[in-house]
Amino acid sequence: MKRVRVLVSGNVQGVFFRAECAKRARAAGAGGFVRNLPDGRVEAVFEGPGEAVDRLVAWCREGPLWAGVESVEASEQEPAGERDFRIA
Repeated sequence: MKRVRVLVSGNVQGVFFRAECAKRARAAGAGGFVRNLPDGRVEAVFEGPGEAVDRLVAWCREGPLWAGVESVEASEQEPAGERDFRIA
């Protein structure tokens, strides 16, 4: 099990980033959450099998079609046992 927190900067709010992120995380069997931050970034936490989490973090570097991702900060965390993925 692996858990990674990502902070995504750029044009990432109001472009279906959270919805697409949740869809992909659920399909990958990952737990965690995604949410908009007041400063315009998106925060996501993915927890699950290492390969699935790595793919989700890689997807965050691209985002959905309408997004303009400028940077992604990723940091590994201690797994917390999250199984469901939610939009917070």
